[in-house]
Amino acid sequence: MGLRSRLWTGITLARDSVTLLRDHPSLLWFPVFAGAGGVAFFLLAFGTGLGLVPLAVLANAPEAAMYAALAIGYFGASFVAVLFTAGLMFATREVMEGREPSVRGGVSAAWEHKGTLFAWAVLSTVVGLVVRALQESDNLATVVVGALLSVSWAVVTYFVVPVVVFEDETIRGVFGRSTDIVRDTWGESLGAEFGLGFVHGVLFLGVVAVAALAFLVSGSFAVAAAVGLPLVVVAFVVASTLNGIAKVALYEYATTGEPPHYFENVDFDVGDTDAASQSGLQDRFRGGI
Repeated sequence: MGLRSRLWTGITLARDSVTLLRDHPSLLWFPVFAGAGGVAFFLLAFGTGLGLVPLAVLANAPEAAMYAALAIGYFGASFVAVLFTAGLMFATREVMEGREPSVRGGVSAAWEHKGTLFAWAVLSTVVGLVVRALQESDNLATVVVGALLSVSWAVVTYFVVPVVVFEDETIRGVFGRSTDIVRDTWGESLGAEFGLGFVHGVLFLGVVAVAALAFLVSGSFAVAAAVGLPLVVVAFVVASTLNGIAKVALYEYATTGEPPHYFENVDFDVGDTDAASQSGLQDRFRGGI
Protein backbone atom coordinates (compact mmCIF):
# COMPACT_ATOMS: atom_id res chain seq x y z
CA MET A 1 0.00 0.00 0.00
CA GLY A 2 1.44 3.35 -1.01
CA LEU A 3 1.67 6.45 1.12
CA ARG A 4 -1.33 8.07 -0.60
CA SER A 5 -3.48 5.01 0.05
CA ARG A 6 -2.35 4.90 3.66
CA LEU A 7 -3.27 8.55 4.16
CA TRP A 8 -6.68 7.93 2.64
CA THR A 9 -7.07 5.00 5.04
CA GLY A 10 -6.38 7.41 7.88
CA ILE A 11 -9.04 9.84 6.66
CA THR A 12 -11.58 7.01 6.48
CA LEU A 13 -10.53 5.93 9.95
CA ALA A 14 -11.16 9.43 11.26
CA ARG A 15 -14.58 9.55 9.59
CA ASP A 16 -15.60 6.22 11.11
CA SER A 17 -14.36 7.39 14.51
CA VAL A 18 -16.77 10.31 14.23
CA THR A 19 -19.58 7.87 13.40
CA LEU A 20 -18.82 5.70 16.44
CA LEU A 21 -18.74 8.77 18.69
CA ARG A 22 -22.01 10.03 17.24
CA ASP A 23 -23.67 6.74 18.17
CA HIS A 24 -22.06 6.62 21.64
CA PRO A 25 -21.68 10.21 22.89
CA SER A 26 -21.21 8.96 26.47
CA LEU A 27 -17.56 8.37 25.54
CA LEU A 28 -17.12 12.15 25.74
CA TRP A 29 -17.38 11.93 29.52
CA PHE A 30 -13.94 10.33 29.78
CA PRO A 31 -11.90 13.39 28.69
CA VAL A 32 -14.32 15.64 30.62
CA PHE A 33 -13.66 13.76 33.85
CA ALA A 34 -9.95 13.50 32.99
CA GLY A 35 -9.63 17.28 32.73
CA ALA A 36 -11.84 18.13 35.69
CA GLY A 37 -10.31 15.42 37.88
CA GLY A 38 -6.77 16.40 36.98
CA VAL A 39 -7.36 20.07 37.78
CA ALA A 40 -9.12 19.20 41.04
CA PHE A 41 -6.30 16.89 42.14
CA PHE A 42 -3.65 19.47 41.31
CA LEU A 43 -5.43 22.22 43.24
CA LEU A 44 -6.01 19.92 46.21
CA ALA A 45 -2.39 18.75 46.33
CA PHE A 46 -1.01 22.26 45.85
CA GLY A 47 -3.38 23.65 48.45
CA THR A 48 -2.24 21.01 50.92
CA GLY A 49 1.35 21.98 50.17
CA LEU A 50 0.56 25.62 50.87
CA GLY A 51 -0.96 24.56 54.18
CA LEU A 52 2.34 22.92 55.10
CA VAL A 53 4.36 26.07 54.40
CA PRO A 54 4.35 27.21 58.06
CA LEU A 55 5.84 23.86 59.06
CA ALA A 56 8.38 24.15 56.30
CA VAL A 57 9.33 27.60 57.55
CA LEU A 58 10.12 26.10 60.94
CA ALA A 59 12.37 23.63 59.18
CA ASN A 60 13.91 26.49 57.21
CA ALA A 61 12.93 24.83 53.91
CA PRO A 62 9.81 26.52 52.52
CA GLU A 63 10.77 25.96 48.91
CA ALA A 64 11.04 22.21 49.45
CA ALA A 65 7.41 22.02 50.54
CA MET A 66 6.29 24.10 47.58
CA TYR A 67 8.20 21.95 45.09
CA ALA A 68 6.91 18.78 46.74
CA ALA A 69 3.34 20.05 46.48
CA LEU A 70 3.84 20.96 42.81
CA ALA A 71 5.35 17.56 42.05
CA ILE A 72 2.55 15.66 43.78
CA GLY A 73 -0.08 17.78 42.09
CA TYR A 74 1.52 17.53 38.65
CA PHE A 75 2.15 13.79 38.71
CA GLY A 76 -1.23 13.09 40.29
CA ALA A 77 -3.05 15.14 37.66
CA SER A 78 -1.14 13.27 34.94
CA PHE A 79 -2.17 9.94 36.45
CA VAL A 80 -5.84 10.98 36.53
CA ALA A 81 -5.65 11.94 32.85
CA VAL A 82 -3.96 8.65 31.91
CA LEU A 83 -6.47 6.65 33.95
CA PHE A 84 -9.45 8.14 32.14
CA THR A 85 -7.70 7.81 28.77
CA ALA A 86 -7.24 4.11 29.49
CA GLY A 87 -10.90 3.93 30.52
CA LEU A 88 -11.92 5.54 27.23
CA MET A 89 -9.98 2.93 25.28
CA PHE A 90 -11.54 0.06 27.20
CA ALA A 91 -15.03 1.52 26.69
CA THR A 92 -14.30 1.99 22.97
CA ARG A 93 -13.42 -1.66 22.58
CA GLU A 94 -16.64 -2.55 24.41
CA VAL A 95 -18.51 -0.69 21.65
CA MET A 96 -16.52 -2.46 18.95
CA GLU A 97 -17.44 -5.81 20.51
CA GLY A 98 -21.14 -4.95 20.58
CA ARG A 99 -21.48 -4.04 24.25
CA GLU A 100 -22.76 -0.84 25.81
CA PRO A 101 -19.94 1.26 27.30
CA SER A 102 -20.02 2.95 30.70
CA VAL A 103 -17.70 5.37 32.48
CA ARG A 104 -17.71 3.23 35.61
CA GLY A 105 -16.84 0.08 33.68
CA GLY A 106 -14.06 1.80 31.75
CA VAL A 107 -12.45 3.36 34.81
CA SER A 108 -12.76 0.10 36.77
CA ALA A 109 -10.98 -1.78 34.00
CA ALA A 110 -8.27 0.87 33.84
CA TRP A 111 -7.85 0.80 37.63
CA GLU A 112 -6.84 -2.86 37.43
CA HIS A 113 -3.64 -1.63 35.77
CA LYS A 114 -3.12 1.36 38.08
CA GLY A 115 0.50 0.52 38.92
CA THR A 116 1.70 0.44 35.32
CA LEU A 117 -0.47 3.42 34.36
CA PHE A 118 0.95 5.46 37.25
CA ALA A 119 4.51 4.57 36.23
CA TRP A 120 3.67 5.59 32.67
CA ALA A 121 2.12 8.87 33.86
CA VAL A 122 5.23 9.75 35.87
CA LEU A 123 7.64 8.78 33.09
CA SER A 124 5.71 10.60 30.37
CA THR A 125 5.45 13.71 32.53
CA VAL A 126 9.19 13.74 33.24
CA VAL A 127 10.02 13.29 29.56
CA GLY A 128 7.54 16.05 28.70
CA LEU A 129 9.24 18.43 31.14
CA VAL A 130 12.66 17.58 29.71
CA VAL A 131 11.44 18.14 26.14
CA ARG A 132 9.90 21.47 27.11
CA ALA A 133 13.10 22.60 28.79
CA LEU A 134 15.14 21.68 25.71
CA GLN A 135 12.75 23.43 23.30
CA GLU A 136 12.73 26.61 25.39
CA SER A 137 16.53 26.82 25.32
CA ASP A 138 18.33 29.69 23.60
CA ASN A 139 20.69 27.20 21.97
CA LEU A 140 19.55 26.11 18.49
CA ALA A 141 21.21 22.69 18.76
CA THR A 142 19.40 22.05 22.04
CA VAL A 143 16.08 23.06 20.48
CA VAL A 144 16.67 20.63 17.60
CA VAL A 145 17.50 17.84 20.05
CA GLY A 146 14.30 18.61 21.93
CA ALA A 147 12.24 18.45 18.74
CA LEU A 148 13.80 15.13 17.70
CA LEU A 149 13.24 13.70 21.17
CA SER A 150 9.62 14.84 21.10
CA VAL A 151 8.92 13.16 17.75
CA SER A 152 10.77 9.96 18.66
CA TRP A 153 9.00 9.70 22.00
CA ALA A 154 5.59 10.22 20.37
CA VAL A 155 6.27 7.44 17.86
CA VAL A 156 7.63 4.93 20.36
CA THR A 157 4.81 5.46 22.85
CA TYR A 158 1.89 5.75 20.41
CA PHE A 159 0.22 2.51 21.56
CA VAL A 160 1.46 2.39 25.17
CA VAL A 161 -1.93 2.88 26.85
CA PRO A 162 -3.86 0.25 24.83
CA VAL A 163 -0.98 -2.19 25.34
CA VAL A 164 -1.20 -1.66 29.11
CA VAL A 165 -4.99 -2.03 29.21
CA PHE A 166 -5.48 -4.88 26.75
CA GLU A 167 -2.29 -6.90 27.20
CA ASP A 168 -1.49 -6.26 30.87
CA GLU A 169 2.11 -5.51 29.86
CA THR A 170 4.58 -4.22 32.43
CA ILE A 171 6.13 -0.77 32.15
CA ARG A 172 9.36 -2.38 30.91
CA GLY A 173 7.64 -4.18 28.07
CA VAL A 174 5.17 -1.58 26.85
CA PHE A 175 7.67 0.40 24.79
CA GLY A 176 8.90 -2.54 22.75
CA ARG A 177 5.36 -3.76 22.18
CA SER A 178 4.14 -0.28 21.21
CA THR A 179 7.07 0.11 18.82
CA ASP A 180 6.24 -3.22 17.15
CA ILE A 181 2.66 -2.13 16.47
CA VAL A 182 3.75 1.30 15.24
CA ARG A 183 6.22 -0.33 12.85
CA ASP A 184 3.47 -2.52 11.40
CA THR A 185 0.90 0.29 11.17
CA TRP A 186 3.13 3.28 10.46
CA GLY A 187 1.19 4.32 7.38
CA GLU A 188 -2.20 3.93 8.98
CA SER A 189 -1.05 5.71 12.15
CA LEU A 190 0.31 8.60 10.09
CA GLY A 191 -2.85 8.66 8.05
CA ALA A 192 -5.00 8.60 11.17
CA GLU A 193 -3.11 11.57 12.58
CA PHE A 194 -3.57 13.41 9.28
CA GLY A 195 -7.28 12.60 9.08
CA LEU A 196 -7.93 13.46 12.71
CA GLY A 197 -5.88 16.62 12.34
CA PHE A 198 -8.20 17.68 9.54
CA VAL A 199 -11.26 17.03 11.73
CA HIS A 200 -9.66 18.89 14.64
CA GLY A 201 -8.87 21.81 12.35
CA VAL A 202 -12.49 22.02 11.24
CA LEU A 203 -13.64 21.96 14.87
CA PHE A 204 -11.34 24.74 16.00
CA LEU A 205 -11.94 26.86 12.90
CA GLY A 206 -15.63 26.60 13.70
CA VAL A 207 -14.94 27.84 17.22
CA VAL A 208 -12.95 30.80 15.88
CA ALA A 209 -15.72 31.63 13.42
CA VAL A 210 -18.40 31.60 16.14
CA ALA A 211 -16.26 33.71 18.48
CA ALA A 212 -15.54 36.19 15.68
CA LEU A 213 -19.24 36.43 14.88
CA ALA A 214 -19.98 37.07 18.56
CA PHE A 215 -17.42 39.87 18.55
CA LEU A 216 -18.82 41.44 15.39
CA VAL A 217 -22.35 41.39 16.79
CA SER A 218 -21.49 42.61 20.30
CA GLY A 219 -18.30 44.59 19.69
CA SER A 220 -16.96 43.15 22.96
CA PHE A 221 -13.93 40.91 23.45
CA ALA A 222 -15.46 39.75 26.74
CA VAL A 223 -18.55 38.46 24.96
CA ALA A 224 -16.43 36.77 22.30
CA ALA A 225 -14.36 35.08 25.01
CA ALA A 226 -17.48 34.04 26.94
CA VAL A 227 -18.81 32.38 23.80
CA GLY A 228 -15.54 31.03 22.45
CA LEU A 229 -13.85 29.56 25.54
CA PRO A 230 -16.59 27.01 26.34
CA LEU A 231 -16.58 25.98 22.68
CA VAL A 232 -12.80 25.50 22.83
CA VAL A 233 -13.30 23.12 25.75
CA VAL A 234 -15.97 21.22 23.81
CA ALA A 235 -13.72 21.00 20.74
CA PHE A 236 -10.82 19.73 22.86
CA VAL A 237 -13.04 17.08 24.47
CA VAL A 238 -14.29 15.88 21.07
CA ALA A 239 -10.77 15.85 19.61
CA SER A 240 -9.38 13.85 22.56
CA THR A 241 -12.18 11.30 22.30
CA LEU A 242 -11.69 10.83 18.56
CA ASN A 243 -7.97 10.28 19.08
CA GLY A 244 -8.66 7.51 21.57
CA ILE A 245 -11.24 5.83 19.33
CA ALA A 246 -8.99 5.81 16.26
CA LYS A 247 -6.05 4.47 18.24
CA VAL A 248 -8.11 1.55 19.54
CA ALA A 249 -9.31 0.78 16.00
CA LEU A 250 -5.72 0.63 14.75
CA TYR A 251 -4.66 -1.46 17.71
CA GLU A 252 -7.54 -3.91 17.25
CA TYR A 253 -6.77 -4.56 13.61
CA ALA A 254 -3.03 -4.79 14.21
CA THR A 255 -3.49 -7.49 16.86
CA THR A 256 -6.42 -9.46 15.43
CA GLY A 257 -6.18 -8.99 11.68
CA GLU A 258 -9.89 -8.14 11.50
CA PRO A 259 -11.44 -4.67 11.12
CA PRO A 260 -13.39 -3.86 14.29
CA HIS A 261 -17.07 -2.94 14.27
CA TYR A 262 -17.69 0.52 12.74
CA PHE A 263 -14.45 0.23 10.75
CA GLU A 264 -15.34 -2.60 8.35
CA ASN A 265 -15.04 -0.26 5.35
CA VAL A 266 -11.49 0.82 6.24
CA ASP A 267 -8.92 -0.68 3.87
CA PHE A 268 -6.38 -1.61 6.51
CA ASP A 269 -3.00 -2.92 5.43
CA VAL A 270 -0.87 -3.74 8.45
CA GLY A 271 2.84 -3.96 7.74
CA ASP A 272 3.85 -5.68 4.53
CA THR A 273 1.27 -6.48 1.90
CA ASP A 274 1.87 -10.23 2.11
CA ALA A 275 -0.20 -12.32 4.46
CA ALA A 276 2.88 -13.83 6.10
CA SER A 277 3.87 -10.51 7.63
CA GLN A 278 0.43 -10.00 9.13
CA SER A 279 0.33 -13.61 10.36
CA GLY A 280 3.71 -13.09 12.02
CA LEU A 281 2.39 -10.08 13.90
CA GLN A 282 -0.60 -12.06 15.14
CA ASP A 283 1.64 -14.98 16.20
CA ARG A 284 3.83 -12.61 18.21
CA PHE A 285 0.72 -11.17 19.84
CA ARG A 286 -0.66 -14.58 20.79
CA GLY A 287 2.73 -15.62 22.13
CA GLY A 288 2.88 -12.61 24.44
CA ILE A 289 6.01 -11.26 22.72
